[in-house]
Amino acid sequence: MEMDRGALKPYIVVILVQLLYSGMHIISKSALEFGLSPFVFVFYRQAFGAIVLLPFAFVVIRRGSPQLSFMLLLKIFIHALIGITLSLNIYNVALKYTSATVASAFNNSIPVFTFFLAVMMRMEVFKLKSISGLMKMIGITFCVAGIIIIAFYTGAPLMRSMKHHPVSNHQPKHSPSTWIKGSFLMITANIFWSLWLTSQGQLLKEYPSKLLFTTLQTIFSMIQSFLVCLVVERNFAKWELHMDMGLLAVAYSGIVITGLTFYLQSWSVEKKGPVFLAMSTPLAFVFTLIGSFFFFSKATTLGSVLGGAFMVGGLYFVLWGKSMENTTKIVQPCIEEGIVPNEVKEMASSCPKV
Repeated sequence: MEMDRGALKPYIVVILVQLLYSGMHIISKSALEFGLSPFVFVFYRQAFGAIVLLPFAFVVIRRGSPQLSFMLLLKIFIHALIGITLSLNIYNVALKYTSATVASAFNNSIPVFTFFLAVMMRMEVFKLKSISGLMKMIGITFCVAGIIIIAFYTGAPLMRSMKHHPVSNHQPKHSPSTWIKGSFLMITANIFWSLWLTSQGQLLKEYPSKLLFTTLQTIFSMIQSFLVCLVVERNFAKWELHMDMGLLAVAYSGIVITGLTFYLQSWSVEKKGPVFLAMSTPLAFVFTLIGSFFFFSKATTLGSVLGGAFMVGGLYFVLWGKSMENTTKIVQPCIEEGIVPNEVKEMASSCPKV
């Protein structure tokens, strides 16, 4: 029973991560529509995260922590710049130009980018002639199909939106050019995020303390985001925080996302690899779709449901392919040594357990 619980932990963690991210999409979109600067948002978010993480980091340091070389610090600095500072700033600008549901839907391109980056870095094996490779290809195809459906097909509304809603009244009508610009920026942010996911596994091998690793990234990104604000947002009146949706978004993103979710992601990457975490992103779309209906009064359409179904199907196929690979890695050496009969090989290849 204990083994079963241990095996379920990575799946529970990634579901929790995506649920927390769906909350970030909804709250962040609302804060940006209420006037919060996307660049100031990132700076305060990372500052809140650093405040939360530092006390725990000091406790770990007092107990003893891995040695840090200058080269490793430089790698973590660049890692934070690419995957947090650039990705989050571009993401928030794109979110202002689009919507929470669209942002969450576009995040499902992350598995595609992460998979190909992981293959290029030789972190993932992709053999199209094998059954596991075919399952992965089907999964990736399903994810891409889901993105295309959501982007180009609306369909009939399945649930009617509420006519009067306090948050939805603040949402502007986006022009086609603004929507395209936001979509392009969202894809760019996702590429940076995917690169952050794939390089994180190697950095965690060099510096295995996940808490200190997360804290260092948060501090570096806070400094980097402050410099970005100085250059881009020179109107210091926009740096002020008030008791409104902006403060809630900053606190939630800093404490829950930067402080908790980044740590959970590092744990997940260490246990199951970057593609496993990236392939769970369709779940955030489903959660955001439901939340947007109640919070923004957004109608659920047939295209959104179909796209979400394709993406979740893609998640299943990729995880199925990875499960088949893991089973083969365990059983094959035993077969070659004559320890396990051939019947086991046939069972392992035909009945994988996800």
